[in-house]
Amino acid sequence: MAEFLSYFRRDRLPHIWCPGCGNGTVTGALVRAIDKLGLDKNNTVIVSGIGCSSRSVGYLDFDTLHTTHGRAIAFATGVKLANPKLKVVVITGDGDCAAIGGNHFIHAARRNIDITVIIINNDTYGMTNGQASPMTPRGMFGTTAPYGNIEYNFDLCELAKAAGATYVARATTYHYVLLEDLIAKAIMHKGFSVVEALSQCPTYFGRKNKIGGAVETLNWIKDQTINVKAAASLPQEKREGKILIGELYKSEKAEFTEQYLELIDRLREADPSYIRNEGESGCELNSD
Repeated sequence: MAEFLSYFRRDRLPHIWCPGCGNGTVTGALVRAIDKLGLDKNNTVIVSGIGCSSRSVGYLDFDTLHTTHGRAIAFATGVKLANPKLKVVVITGDGDCAAIGGNHFIHAARRNIDITVIIINNDTYGMTNGQASPMTPRGMFGTTAPYGNIEYNFDLCELAKAAGATYVARATTYHYVLLEDLIAKAIMHKGFSVVEALSQCPTYFGRKNKIGGAVETLNWIKDQTINVKAAASLPQEKREGKILIGELYKSEKAEFTEQYLELIDRLREADPSYIRNEGESGCELNSD
């Protein structure tokens, strides 16, 4: 454990997450993935929005941004465009990403910008007392769904794939080794990469739905999942109702910041006077 302490702002600890919450597990998986990859902390930026999961950046000793609700990907896009050499990671929650931040999510996927988004999905708005989120399963309970949620929940991995993401994966806080491995692969993928981390919220989701405490909620998540490799050899009836985990999709296509810099080069070649002031990783266009 001692070798990982350098990745944390120790003066900010202990954390404020509830006992049994999965946010620390996902944050730990991210740190171990970064350590395994040997990334330079000074060239790694971690961005979050608002929510329980988004508090993680306050504990991480990197250049970090704790931004406004749903806007983490927008801020991360600005960081990546300002300095494309940086590794940019977003930590977000199911409400932060799929509700108020949903439009930023699909358009970042459409652009295929080289950002890694880790979505900690605990099926609820944990910070604000357990309201139903876009990821709350149909029929489950929350403070805004006291008689059961009648809406269908998103499949964020399918949404990411359809919108244009080029790396899509899912794991759970139970399948920790898989989660760490997928985060590492997502970070090294060039393009918009998404890792959904199914996580437990015993304080609100587990209690509201009478699942139990942290262990019971974690096992409830585990029992719903099946590895995509194992699912491939099973008949349809065995896969029915199961959530796929593992590497779900991977493809290659042009990345947004590279295309942006290529556009600047073409403008420079066509008309050098169009570029007024050029920096290390970007430029200012002359609009006179």
